[in-house]
Amino acid sequence: MAGGIFSPLGSCSELEKANCHPLVCLLCHEPYQHPCLLDCYHNFCASCLRGRASDGRLRCPLCGHPSVVRGGTGLPPVDRLLQFLVDSSADSEEDVQCANCDRRCAKAELDTMYFCNTCGQPLCTPCREETHHARMFARHEIVSLSKRTKDIHKKCPLHEEPYIMFSTEKKSMLCINCFRDMQGESRAHCIDIETAYMQGCQRLDQAVMAVKELQTSTREAIVLLKAMIEEVRNSASEEEAAINSLFGRMQEQLSERKKTLLKAVQSQHEEKEKAFKEQLAHLASLLPTLQVHLVTCSAFLSSANKAEFLDLGYQLMERLQRIVKLPHRLRPAQTSKINSEYRAEFARCLEPLLMLSPRRSVVGSAGGIGPGITGTNMLPGGQCSKTLMVPGCPPSSDKMSTSPMVRKPTMHRYISTKVLLAEGRETPFAEHCRNYENTYRMLQMEIQGLKDQVQELHRDLTKHHSLIKSEIMSEILQKSLQMDVQIAAHYSAVEMMRSVFEEVWEETYQRVANEQEIYEAQLHDLLQLRQENSCLSTITKQIVPYVRSIAKAAGAPGAQGGTGPDAAQDLRQQ
Repeated sequence: MAGGIFSPLGSCSELEKANCHPLVCLLCHEPYQHPCLLDCYHNFCASCLRGRASDGRLRCPLCGHPSVVRGGTGLPPVDRLLQFLVDSSADSEEDVQCANCDRRCAKAELDTMYFCNTCGQPLCTPCREETHHARMFARHEIVSLSKRTKDIHKKCPLHEEPYIMFSTEKKSMLCINCFRDMQGESRAHCIDIETAYMQGCQRLDQAVMAVKELQTSTREAIVLLKAMIEEVRNSASEEEAAINSLFGRMQEQLSERKKTLLKAVQSQHEEKEKAFKEQLAHLASLLPTLQVHLVTCSAFLSSANKAEFLDLGYQLMERLQRIVKLPHRLRPAQTSKINSEYRAEFARCLEPLLMLSPRRSVVGSAGGIGPGITGTNMLPGGQCSKTLMVPGCPPSSDKMSTSPMVRKPTMHRYISTKVLLAEGRETPFAEHCRNYENTYRMLQMEIQGLKDQVQELHRDLTKHHSLIKSEIMSEILQKSLQMDVQIAAHYSAVEMMRSVFEEVWEETYQRVANEQEIYEAQLHDLLQLRQENSCLSTITKQIVPYVRSIAKAAGAPGAQGGTGPDAAQDLRQQ
């Protein structure tokens, strides 16, 4: 009975159908013969496992768990516990024969049989009375056969002495000689047989309770998994039905849109063909006229004399010039390309079914900012703040203004950034967003500080005509130039990350849609700051002459707060 002829049990249904008797092998379905225990605690006959080992490992035929096998046999060790149960079962099922009268006793009649430990033979009740009734057999030890089967392991096989102690350290029984041969520190772990038996029963009860709890949990898990399998089957059916339904509706929508597009193509074809045919008919009618006049010219030149030529030649030339100056449509009035925008139309008809939202983008203007957002700046929370704009303020003209397309930041740009950072996923883009937010807030605060200073100076200059130190304007202008360098450097650093993030964006579209929107919003914010800073620089440059004029007028004799006639004349000159 070689182990290689058996195939492993592949499913739970096969295992349920198999014979699950604890003393019957799951492979050969016979009582265990030398049962072997694998590392996964599954038992099989040694003959059923022979030949299955490979490279010192043996896979369980039931669960597939690999077990390490040692030795030349290629088999795991024999399970002594299961072998004891198999032997006990075999002994209890065999009939016992009386040694005196050859009477056989079945398993149910063991209480009527006896065993003489002195003679070493089983005896039935009549033979015990007849053969061991004499005085000479009075010292023989006779016990019930059922009791004898339970007490068969009472003697030490090494010293032939009865067991009296149990070593909790070595988990083995000891006779008096074994106890004497032990070392002193090991004797402290020895207890009597009865105490060891009671403690062992308690521990076994605890282990059995744990196994029962595991058995209950396993059965509940099996029921749950079967229910999950049924739910998966139902979910798959529902998903298949939804796919088929959606596909059917998509086919209907596409079929209807296909008919519309084909009609549009046919309409364009007819219109263009009609126009081309009309133009072709006109040119076809023009060609004979030209041919006739060319022949006329040739005949006139060959037949007319000088007087006739001078008399009729100019008339012919005027006619030819009028023919040339007539509005002849020699070039096609339209292209031959028929364009139905079928891709966009098909995508548009599928948007309601697939719940797609079109990506909205704004093409950059000359200054890098899309139309409709030049006068406002998006703030956290979706608020808008008015930006100080001066008519005629030139836009920035460096690399930042050459971006081919800049997306308009959405109202949820900052919320999306916070959600992305709150997800807890350590990704390169999340780390980039953290660094970007810190730098952007710092730049925004500095720009806002400069804006507040310039607005305050502008208000004082225009309303109160108060004295303003020119050093303050120089400092603001210098800071503005420094901010321009910092923003350009930060923009370049962010722009250099594009190639890194594009590789990540290709892996998952859902995350790409979010990250690209935030990324383009970051670039737009930097462009907005750059343009605001550029306008701020322009305003500062425009205010500087007024500041110098007021300072000059304030320093002149007889001036009162810069309002004298000389100051007014200087202002008019400026």
